[in-house]
Amino acid sequence: MPHQRRLLSEWNRVDSGEVHLAPRRWQAWLSDTGSLTQKIERHIAQRLEVRVLRDSRQTLNSDESRYFHLRPRRCRIREVLLCQGDTPLVIARSVIPTSSAQGGNQSILRLGSKPLGAVLFAKMPHASQRKVLREITYLSKRDPLWRQFKKVHPELPSKLWARRTVYQLKGKPILVCEVFLPALLGDR
Repeated sequence: MPHQRRLLSEWNRVDSGEVHLAPRRWQAWLSDTGSLTQKIERHIAQRLEVRVLRDSRQTLNSDESRYFHLRPRRCRIREVLLCQGDTPLVIARSVIPTSSAQGGNQSILRLGSKPLGAVLFAKMPHASQRKVLREITYLSKRDPLWRQFKKVHPELPSKLWARRTVYQLKGKPILVCEVFLPALLGDR
């Protein structure tokens, strides 16, 4: 694929113009500021199924801690597959520091098979209009995140587009990484 490593660095801000280096068919998915769950459900004309892969306290990846002011070492990490029936469309990893899940944000810890976007966008109705930090990358077998996801999804293609966003839930940060699988656009 010609787009493999044209990006300036591993993760690039969407507003830096790097999104235009992605194939046209992926650009809207990478840069959209609304709820990914809602966008996918409109695209496939049915409700998504959320399969929880892991939901526990874990150590952050080295590049994830830079998004948090206090640099937490361990956070609640939730990894899920967003599926259309038996077909995975997106792998998502949410990093929730302890301080972000306290007080009125405790519902974030009791999602079960509910999509995170249902809570984020319900508590932040105008989230799509807010300026958020969003970055994109083209993951390959060399990336630690790709290798981590390969363990839980053995059929993972060797190269994938991904985005990550820092949302503020009542002023507290939550990092969400979404890896787009080819089946989302009908490539099976």
